[in-house]
Amino acid sequence: MPETPRRIAVVGAGASGTLTAAQLLRRAAALQADLEVWLVDPAPTTGDGVAYATTAAHHLLNVPAGRMSAYPDAPHHFVRWLARRAPGAHTGDDYVPRALYGEYLADVLATAVSGPGPGHLHRVHERVVGARRTDHGVTLTLGSGKALPADAAVLALGNPPPCNVWVPPALRHSPRYLPDPWTPGALERLPCDGDVLLVGTGLTMVDIALTLSRTGRAVQAISRHGLLPQPHAESPLSAAPPPSIDPGADIRRIRRALLSHISACRRTHGDWRVGIDSLRPVTTELWQHLSPADQAHFLHHDQSLWNTHRHRIPPASARALRDEIDAGRIQVASGEITDAIPTRDSVQIRLRDGRTLSVGAVVNCTGPQADVRRMDDPLVAGLLTTGLATPDPTGLGLHTTPSGRLNPADGTAPAALWTLGPLRRGALLESTAVPEIRVQAHALAATLLASESGLHMSLPHRSAFAPSGPPEHQLASGEPA
Repeated sequence: MPETPRRIAVVGAGASGTLTAAQLLRRAAALQADLEVWLVDPAPTTGDGVAYATTAAHHLLNVPAGRMSAYPDAPHHFVRWLARRAPGAHTGDDYVPRALYGEYLADVLATAVSGPGPGHLHRVHERVVGARRTDHGVTLTLGSGKALPADAAVLALGNPPPCNVWVPPALRHSPRYLPDPWTPGALERLPCDGDVLLVGTGLTMVDIALTLSRTGRAVQAISRHGLLPQPHAESPLSAAPPPSIDPGADIRRIRRALLSHISACRRTHGDWRVGIDSLRPVTTELWQHLSPADQAHFLHHDQSLWNTHRHRIPPASARALRDEIDAGRIQVASGEITDAIPTRDSVQIRLRDGRTLSVGAVVNCTGPQADVRRMDDPLVAGLLTTGLATPDPTGLGLHTTPSGRLNPADGTAPAALWTLGPLRRGALLESTAVPEIRVQAHALAATLLASESGLHMSLPHRSAFAPSGPPEHQLASGEPA
């Protein structure tokens, strides 16, 4: 009997999952490895996820096109794709619409599927709600009740929806409250009357404020610090080497050293951004050497300021935001909601400093849920409950090995479960942007398809999904994409 192909399930079909699936197929072709990749996500599309599903032309990438290649070993891949799609329209220095990047990711996967090699892709439009360890790998439980056995699974879940813990109970179920502005069609369902209050002043707020702003409506945005993301420089900057900092230093010594380094870069290169960008090679090492107490100190005292300088917005977005602020259509301030009372035609807001606001709607722009222990996801919750996964001590993600494999609660050998992207923030801090995720996807493909990985097929022959109940729950094999 011929050997059954190795089967790897990738949970999530946004950027992280698409990059992982493409890398697996690409490596399988190079190794001539018989592989089945099962890409599982309920979304009707593949590649765009939440980040790149927007069709608004003013929703731009926050990184220049020249740094957004899907492949770390082909840095100009995205720029060449743009040139083929629309010759002369974009350069590597441009911040292009995010919708274009969603198209690009879908094309990256399609190209990997159609390339040479024995690998096959199966696309399953269902949600994974559970996972369990088996003698031969793992079995995923789908929302329909069907079971998908695999030799290994990669959790590529992307960013979770925003946290709603801060929302006053009276507001939580009001039609005048929008818990997640990235839900398809959500903004169109907002009441047309009255001003709008955006809670959060980060990257999400910029996109949503520019979308909602119009003559006759005030868009007010508040956050604890009232800090706005800084803009990228108008033209490319020179590069600087990273600073030499003792990784064993405490948070206060590291803070002083970083501020000194950034000041020196500003004097030498004329821009503080050079100093911030030079930290990328050392950020993870510094983070990992901090004590748990120092990591908690950073998250409470420094993270907001770090985020506004590290995760910047395109110059065009910054100019548009400034124009709207100068015109009075967008207002930004510090503030925290203590109470909110919806009425028939408005929401009455009370802030901690005693101010009151009357708005037509409230939109949650606080960004992705930061604490994995609070994620409203049955798969993650189930993994934590069964002990197949544990939260990182910071709560920012799941506790993993350096390769991204989930560490179990009981300290025994881990299950055949890996992750990448936002779920590795606790270990890496910087793990949400494509430049980091593409490297992780490349490394995961190498790990999962290495002969020494121990993932040789030993499962009995299967046509597709194994039934988790009576025979009528069995699903026929999906066709390769």
